[in-house]
Amino acid sequence: MFKGIANLGSILKQAQQIGGQMGQMTEEMKKRRVTGAAAGGMVEVEMNGVMETLCCRIDPKLFEQNDRELIEDLVVAAVNQAITKGKQMHAEAVREMTGGLPLPGGLQEALAKFTAVDGEDEEPERRD
Repeated sequence: MFKGIANLGSILKQAQQIGGQMGQMTEEMKKRRVTGAAAGGMVEVEMNGVMETLCCRIDPKLFEQNDRELIEDLVVAAVNQAITKGKQMHAEAVREMTGGLPLPGGLQEALAKFTAVDGEDEEPERRD
């Protein structure tokens, strides 16, 4: 019975350490940048590692075409690309933090959901 309590204490201590490391990693991710682009760089979106959008640049030539829907679709594509890159960067940071060790229980699955990179090659649906 006391062995189980000792294990619980050890698990809680490890959880506190991981929590501290995750806090430090979050602060580091806020400093890192990724850029998503569409239309050969005519639209660029910059995000930090916690998926906050920092800026959006649109080439003035796109406005000359007077195609609002095209611009909207290109912004969505650039944002999605930046998110994909941000998730990849975050996943790599987690791997570095854990030294590639498998994480216990549901923590691995929870992180996998956050860092999933499904559909990264998909183009956004065009609205007509």
